[in-house]
Amino acid sequence: MAQEFAEHAAEEQAHADQIAERITQLGGEPDFNPDGLLARSHSEYVPGDGLLEMIKEDVVAERIAIESYADMVRYLGDNDPTTRRMMEEILAKEEEHADDLRTLIERLGDDVKGADR
Repeated sequence: MAQEFAEHAAEEQAHADQIAERITQLGGEPDFNPDGLLARSHSEYVPGDGLLEMIKEDVVAERIAIESYADMVRYLGDNDPTTRRMMEEILAKEEEHADDLRTLIERLGDDVKGADR
């Protein structure tokens, strides 16, 4: 599971780097101020009580990200096809993350049930 989380974290960092690069290409300046990032975040950090709860909270965050990226894709439409394609690729990866997490929950649920016997 640690490997799965490390992989997701690296991919999320890559998404941030891609978006920052695109902002720069469009003449903007990415804002990495932690306070600003927290204020603009579409999801909130909710600590879980144990591994299963943490993964469930991560699924919620992934679903929020999926909805946000889908909204951005729709907003961009045909106005900026390069950015839209990038957002579509990130959206696909977020959907993959959510699927991975659901699989982990199913596996952990089975492990928890087995431990109760």
